Amino acid sequence: MTMQKSKRFWEIDFLRGVAIVFMLISNLVTDISYFGIYGINTFSGFWTVLARVTVSMFILLSGISLTLSYSRAKSMKRWEIHKKYLFRGARIFSLGMIITLMTWVFIPSDFVFFGVLHLIGTSIIIGHLFAKYRVLNLLLGMVIIVAGAFLQTIVFGFSWLAWMGFMPQGLSSVDYVPLLPWLGVFLVGMFMGSALYPEGKRKLPDLSGNRMLAPIRFLGRNSLTIYMVHQPVLILALWLLFPFPYQLPF
Repeated sequence: MTMQKSKRFWEIDFLRGVAIVFMLISNLVTDISYFGIYGINTFSGFWTVLARVTVSMFILLSGISLTLSYSRAKSMKRWEIHKKYLFRGARIFSLGMIITLMTWVFIPSDFVFFGVLHLIGTSIIIGHLFAKYRVLNLLLGMVIIVAGAFLQTIVFGFSWLAWMGFMPQGLSSVDYVPLLPWLGVFLVGMFMGSALYPEGKRKLPDLSGNRMLAPIRFLGRNSLTIYMVHQPVLILALWLLFPFPYQLPF
């Protein structure tokens, strides 16, 4: 009932693996609808709920993981801590920019300009400044979530703040995860991390040796790689099975 010897916690990897499974199912169904293979309404009902749950899981777990990482970085100098999370956030944000470029080339009308990787990268940079707090993160997170929910009821006449949650009329993107409300979800995850793992320690049973959990934990350990490559693989597989017409936009 003590802290794992490994720096990885089996339950974090497992839950992230579950989120990967949800993501693969959700995006497969979305691709089937988007490319006209079969008519499925992915903009309401169960599929919308699944997509929201999936994104929420990724962001919550990212917030929890930040508090675990920060608890191990306390011995570092302050400038080293800032440098660590600045570079970590910038790295994930840059991967988001790769997705922006690829979607801008292949689906320019629905390209990703601020998706989940942009959000997580930005949240890491902002969130590490609040890592020493606990209840404040919960309160601030809830305020941001409520503010973001309110903003979604309003249409704005400009687009330069769309990344924050000020949605312009006619906005179309296959992955839109703005700071408001999703930074709030990240901060709630940070609160959960500090509450469930005080000082980075845990008291849950160590089930890391359970072979039944191993496949899902493998997905969780490699979630970023899977996230980056899964869509090209899914789209290619669908095209091979159900050839659909597609014309490059250039």
